Amino acid sequence: QVQLVESGGGLVQAGGSLRLSCAASGRTFSSYTIGWFRQAPGKEREFVGGISWKGGSTGYADSVKGRFTISRDNAANTVTLQMNSLKPEDTAVYYCAARTSRWVFGEYDYWGQGTQVTVSS
Repeated sequence: QVQLVESGGGLVQAGGSLRLSCAASGRTFSSYTIGWFRQAPGKEREFVGGISWKGGSTGYADSVKGRFTISRDNAANTVTLQMNSLKPEDTAVYYCAARTSRWVFGEYDYWGQGTQVTVSS
């Protein structure tokens, strides 16, 4: 099992950048594929992107391609979501999640508590 804690959320103006971190506990962090999701008020949770367990592959939602980048440091048990060119529609609670499959798309088993990102226009 793995425990996940997100950090780095906050308020930013449109066009700005934020970097979210997902810190994981457990000695087998490198065995987990990590995904980022977000949920805006009144909307369903949506997949943002993910990175495979060894970092060899990533996948992103069309809405964030070219603006968001996911990376991981297995030695530090962290995954980073770098968000650039932020838009007001990126406002949401962002969650990181983990799954044991090497594929970034699919169901995730473990979830963090979320961190709020607010983009002002």
